[in-house]
Amino acid sequence: MTFFLRRKIHQMNIVSYNLNGLRSALSKGLADWVATAQPDVLCVQEIKAGRELLDVSRLTDLGYHAYLHPAQKPGYSGVATFSKEKPLAVTEGCGQALYDTEGRVLRLDFAHCAVLNTYMPSGTSGPERQAFKVEWLHFFRRYVAGLRAAGVPPLVVAGDFNCCQRELDLHNPKANQKSPGFTPEERQWFQNLLADGFTDSFRHHHGDAPQRYSWWSYRAGSRARNVGWRLDHLLVDNCLVPHIRHADLLPDVVHSDHCPASLLLEF
Repeated sequence: MTFFLRRKIHQMNIVSYNLNGLRSALSKGLADWVATAQPDVLCVQEIKAGRELLDVSRLTDLGYHAYLHPAQKPGYSGVATFSKEKPLAVTEGCGQALYDTEGRVLRLDFAHCAVLNTYMPSGTSGPERQAFKVEWLHFFRRYVAGLRAAGVPPLVVAGDFNCCQRELDLHNPKANQKSPGFTPEERQWFQNLLADGFTDSFRHHHGDAPQRYSWWSYRAGSRARNVGWRLDHLLVDNCLVPHIRHADLLPDVVHSDHCPASLLLEF
């Protein structure tokens, strides 16, 4: 008699979600949605921690390990990652005080991949912050290259990139050619990052599907009219592409001006 051993399949459902304030999102039912959706790894951005510690018990009570990297400035920026599985390693920040004081990156290493949660600067408040953003983008690309050279597990880069790559990623590209988030320099940076060996999981799964966005202004009923931008991304190291089973945006999930982006990997 011949016996065949069935390989155990490990799935990892990763969600990236800019909450525009963790307290605010929790007050709008975030924990109830998480209890239903059951992501394995939940990367959230713009947690806007105050001077006091954030209460994340409604998420840890669901069985999640919580890792927070807030900005030093109260009510500003910051990232947090919630994981069902305890990671092999956790790295807060990127080692550069200029960026770490703003709570920009948080990395969790697992057996099959590392999830790098990032909240990139927006640049919309003026030329000085846009220049800061561009400096950050170039630093981030070098930083990621250094991680890969150091032999960290294959990366999933999750977060609010605050920029679009292509014209179909925003509602009105022609009117926004020079707007922060869609400047030629930012688009070229995005193309260069992908050329370094990353794949946009959403486009890999959905091709050139139009009018798929992840952020909408609160003004003029933009979300109801689907006048938006696709700012939230889940990029995967090219070696992880064969493991992609699904990727999507979830516009009907409403706890902030963004919606979640999701990725299902299978190993």
